[in-house]
Amino acid sequence: MNILFMGPPGAGKGTQAERIVEEFSIPHISTGDAFRLAMKQGTPIGLKAKEYIDQGLLVPDEITNGIVKERLAQDDCANGFLLDGFPRTIQQAEALDAMLQELGRSIDHVVNLSVDRDLLLARLTGRRICKTCGATYHVLFNPPKTEGICDKDGGELYQRSDDSEEKVGTRLDEYTSKTAPLLSFYGDKGLLREVNGEQDINVVTAEIISTLRGSL
Repeated sequence: MNILFMGPPGAGKGTQAERIVEEFSIPHISTGDAFRLAMKQGTPIGLKAKEYIDQGLLVPDEITNGIVKERLAQDDCANGFLLDGFPRTIQQAEALDAMLQELGRSIDHVVNLSVDRDLLLARLTGRRICKTCGATYHVLFNPPKTEGICDKDGGELYQRSDDSEEKVGTRLDEYTSKTAPLLSFYGDKGLLREVNGEQDINVVTAEIISTLRGSL
């Protein structure tokens, strides 16, 4: 089974992906992991990507696409995969279709975790980190016993700059403008499976598994 996970930042894709790959015994492939593997193995395209990364430059689509294709062609993907974080644009989606066709494969399901923007903001801006030990809290979902103070060592808790409402809002806007159109792309192909990501984590997992197994 070849699965594509979609959803905005804070939707819970990482948590759910871990559970789904265990359920179906398939590898979880993120673009970050694919890049690291290609560079570690020293493949020609991995070395090209490293040149861009070392210079702090964006890696061109043709290289990103090549690294994803290289990863999907490996033996552990023979019985399926869960792809997370790619594609991010219509152009990448079209490239993915082409590369899978070359490999004699196709996407079976596109699972989209939908979450209201206000809840996403609450999830993403509520993280707090201890300056001393690095322990992580959340003002709503995992608050410290004393506001602003770490339970473990009494260290001061702070909010990372990229967790500010302004920066989180920018990330969500970017997702909406660039990646959300993919929902229509895959919806037109009859591959889109909508799941309410606002539910309890275990309920979301059960719904995804039920949806995927129901189409086996």
